[in-house]
Amino acid sequence: MREAGGRRVATGRWRRIGSAAWRSVTVWAVSTLTMLVLAGILPDFRLQSADGDSATRIAVTAALGAGAFGLLSALVWPLLVRALLLVPALVLGLLVFFLNGSLLLLAMRLNPAGRGEVAPETAVVVAAVMSAVASATGAALAVRDDDAYRRRLSRLAARRRARTDRCPGTPGTVFIQLDGVGHDVLVHAVDHGLMPTVAAWLGVPDPADGPGAPTGTATHGLIPWRTDWSSQTGASQLGILHGSNHDVPAFRWYEKDTREVVVCNRPTSAAELQRRAVARTGGPGLLALDGASRGNLFSGGADQLALVLSVSARRGRENRSRAGYFAYFSDPANAVRTALSFVAEVSREITQSTRSRLRHDRPRVSRGGLYPLVRAFATVVERDVVVAAVLGDMLAGRGAVYADLVAYDEVAHHSGPRSGDTERVLTRLDRSLALLAEVAEHAPRPYRIVVLSDHGQSPGETFLGRYGLSLGNLVRAGCGLPVPRRAHRTHSGAEARAAVRAALHRPVEEPSSVPDAPTPRAEPLVLASGNLGLVSFPDVPHRMTRQEIDRRHPALLSTLANHPGIGFLLVADEEHGGVVLGARGLAVPLTELDRTPGPLADFGPGAADAVRRTHAFPHVADIMVNSWYDPQSGEVLAFEEQIGSHGGLGGDQNRPFLLHPLDLPDPRTDGAELVGAEHLHRVFRTWLAETEGPQIPLTATRTIRTPPTAVPPEEPDRGGHPSRTAGSGSTSNGRTPRASSDRARTSGSAS
Repeated sequence: MREAGGRRVATGRWRRIGSAAWRSVTVWAVSTLTMLVLAGILPDFRLQSADGDSATRIAVTAALGAGAFGLLSALVWPLLVRALLLVPALVLGLLVFFLNGSLLLLAMRLNPAGRGEVAPETAVVVAAVMSAVASATGAALAVRDDDAYRRRLSRLAARRRARTDRCPGTPGTVFIQLDGVGHDVLVHAVDHGLMPTVAAWLGVPDPADGPGAPTGTATHGLIPWRTDWSSQTGASQLGILHGSNHDVPAFRWYEKDTREVVVCNRPTSAAELQRRAVARTGGPGLLALDGASRGNLFSGGADQLALVLSVSARRGRENRSRAGYFAYFSDPANAVRTALSFVAEVSREITQSTRSRLRHDRPRVSRGGLYPLVRAFATVVERDVVVAAVLGDMLAGRGAVYADLVAYDEVAHHSGPRSGDTERVLTRLDRSLALLAEVAEHAPRPYRIVVLSDHGQSPGETFLGRYGLSLGNLVRAGCGLPVPRRAHRTHSGAEARAAVRAALHRPVEEPSSVPDAPTPRAEPLVLASGNLGLVSFPDVPHRMTRQEIDRRHPALLSTLANHPGIGFLLVADEEHGGVVLGARGLAVPLTELDRTPGPLADFGPGAADAVRRTHAFPHVADIMVNSWYDPQSGEVLAFEEQIGSHGGLGGDQNRPFLLHPLDLPDPRTDGAELVGAEHLHRVFRTWLAETEGPQIPLTATRTIRTPPTAVPPEEPDRGGHPSRTAGSGSTSNGRTPRASSDRARTSGSAS
């Protein structure tokens, strides 16, 4: 028996060696053929001497050149990428073509046949095509051979577990944040066949199958949740990962005690916000136990970090944000594929923006300058690198992973939340989810994939575009100060810019221009966060009250409150503590908002609680300004140059989603709505606690604490779509049904 078993093992080993050799020979042959075709097409690339050679000699030269190029790509490329970690990540992505071309030039010089010549500029093209063809051929062979595909994943998993002995049977959890995707946007994408992987998880039939198609078995439930007043990634992700977003009133705000402007996507500010949250909660974060943080603003207490902004300013080699790119770019095929996709995305953006300009689309914002590169970085480079890092975490068997994909958010800011541009981005993000689900089947432990968003986006024209006046100039007019004739653009708060600037070693924003020694009548400082504006008076050390502002600038508050583009104001009050101001002199104390919502009536349930909570923050601005909101169209007016915005109250920006496996307990207690990012943190901690300790039967009764404030009943979906909630038919490990898994296999990659 033992001898028979030994023979089977030996036979299997030789079979695997033979299969690997066959694939290598096939890839080599295809690469050789590709080189011959390119030599016949490109005038500056030849594989024969000046006197001419026989067809056999040319074929041998091509085979030797292809083999030399393949060996150099396998052996030299990883060392080259590691040496270039000092180069900014975005620059490295742009250098991929030239580095690959250099390897081809070297391969031609090392060719034992002594023939062949290629111009440097042509070598770039030849190397890119050969790498892409070799990668596609290898992937196709691996997909056709299920055993080879599984063995490759197993080898990767074993390699990543080489220094650990953990291989737990308890499930791990992967949290994937689709930045900026609102609940209704996701439902629309699922119902229109744009996200087949998510549809399969929800048991929704493919629209292509017709109206009578049977409903599948749901493995996930979809529910909305409600953000805080500051509906942006900084506040939401800090609350989710660290359990507290106290004193985060906006995306950017001025702190009078430190005389600094805090910006959530500035590395130093992110580090300070994380420090404050840890000090307030006393805990390290959601990912402290065997966790990994990928592409986020904050670490969540994880030991494994890549592309995390709050640690990107540190000098340690392991903390450099660009170090997370090595694992992906060390594979030349990955590098070439991403570089090609990057160029294609830049071309796509230029084409789409030109078409929009020729059609005179409204609303529309400028999409020139460096924006095509920023969009390509967010939708291609950042996505591919983060997804690859998460795949590595799953193959290493880590217990909890949280990753942020910013592609949709960046495109929606400039193209609109429901444009054709964003629909294509959602489809590509769905392919990334399919790839994660496929790899989860080969991970050393079962995984539950939780997908969520940190906020949504509300459409609408910009404040400047509608009224020809920025919020800053409106404030100046209300203060009796001269208004410049030339309008100045406000900074954009798009999260992707932080990742790009960190990769380029550039500051996220220039330091604030607040003077060190302000004059007694210093001008007000106006900052924008989507459709939320903040007005501060730097020369006054405390938060000014309504009465103080009226004495100093009698027309300011009435000018703002009565403007048609302003929804409401929040100011401190000497008599009532705080009041909400509206048009025509309307002033409602915070304590009476539940009885008389006044200007908050159109903003829906929960608006009063969100405003009261922000009013209690130590660093809230002297005047908090929320733009107008149309409850019928869902439109707001952004104080930044964005036609899809978030950051304040109003519409889809306050209604993100949570997509969770059905074998996790329902996060809602007695049907109550999830309110605030801190509430999500408590839910996620409960879920992780189940997998960290002894397993609790799913039939056991569990309770999840609700927020201290009263929570109104869940409102119906404005889009007319019922919320997809937990139902029957859940799987034991939350994995994708086989049909979805097969779709994931054919997708090939996240790109």
